[in-house]
Amino acid sequence: MKRQIEIFTANCPVCDPVVQMVKDLVCDNCEVTTYDLVKQCEDKTCLSKVEEYGVKRLPAIAVNGKLLDCCQISAPTKESLVAAGVGK
Repeated sequence: MKRQIEIFTANCPVCDPVVQMVKDLVCDNCEVTTYDLVKQCEDKTCLSKVEEYGVKRLPAIAVNGKLLDCCQISAPTKESLVAAGVGK
């Protein structure tokens, strides 16, 4: 089963390195979706996911439908992504 990774970004200089970090870590078992909240998405799925996951700051990452704990208080780190199974 593929690991679902969702990245919420504002497509800004703070978010871009986090997006790149995720892309550098992912493996064949990872499926990555990036939501640019500035542009939003045509069907507004990204906005409903922001509400569902409780995203309050960007960048934020959800793995398998759960917002990473680190994203609730600070920026995502490589360690928090590895702990969530990204790249395994």
